[in-house]
Amino acid sequence: MKSEKIWMDGSMVEWDKAQVHVLTHALHYGSGVFEGIRAYKTDKGPAVFRLKDHVERLFNSAKILRMEIPFSREEISAAIKNIVKENKLESCYIRPLVYRGYNRLGLNPFSCPVKVMIAAWDWGAYLGEEALAKGVRAIISSWQRSNINTTSAKAKICGNYINSIFANMEAMESGVEEAILLDSNGYVAEGPGENIFWVKDGIIFTPPLTSVLEGITRKTVIKIATDMGYELKEEFAARDVLYLADEAFFAGSAAELTPIREIDHYTIGKGERGPISTKLQSKLFDVFKGKEKKYLDWSDFV
Repeated sequence: MKSEKIWMDGSMVEWDKAQVHVLTHALHYGSGVFEGIRAYKTDKGPAVFRLKDHVERLFNSAKILRMEIPFSREEISAAIKNIVKENKLESCYIRPLVYRGYNRLGLNPFSCPVKVMIAAWDWGAYLGEEALAKGVRAIISSWQRSNINTTSAKAKICGNYINSIFANMEAMESGVEEAILLDSNGYVAEGPGENIFWVKDGIIFTPPLTSVLEGITRKTVIKIATDMGYELKEEFAARDVLYLADEAFFAGSAAELTPIREIDHYTIGKGERGPISTKLQSKLFDVFKGKEKKYLDWSDFV
């Protein structure tokens, strides 16, 4: 996980010299927002997937956290493409971060400058290449997703991910690959860093956006699935609905489309990547790689 350059506040900086002060506000209080973006190798060169949507969500997250980004959407978009080009990457993961920097320590963030960095590096399957084909094991976490009135579910805020880290650590210590969080009402919410879908009797389900982040990949899967003729419903569901599902999968920019083969030691379906998950995953990767003309406007070529 290392490239040559990182974009910091308008300049390209050597990877090992991209540093911040130890009293940076975001380091102490989580006062930052970020995006997780993928660029894919295509026949026309690397292409950033749904760049406009990611940049728009980054600016919306910053607005909710009352941070004014000192660059325009066009400048951030150009910088994202430039960091891929500068590092000579064909496929990669891209991490833009907007954060409160160093000035005065204390909960009040307004005196701290708003800083921006964008990094990109070669990163394969988030949960492992084997997971894409065979699926992962998951547990229902004892940590619930933060209540909608404790923080913002619509903003990808750094501090929010402590909730996800607790769930992820619990999964790792339980010997499985991922966790699933329930919301404060006990309904299925999402994974620590991914949205969740399940399939029953040929219908695809996913939780409503009440207490979960509106994932870019979630929107992509919904669009592709409905275009393929599948019925898709947003529904609240208790954990045992997942136990009885025919298929289940995570979807996210990092996780892409990763099947779930087991939850709380219950085998999901046949304990392997199901037929609908397989078809959606295949179509999704064709879209990522610019092979589907219908969705080519989602690819921003570097």
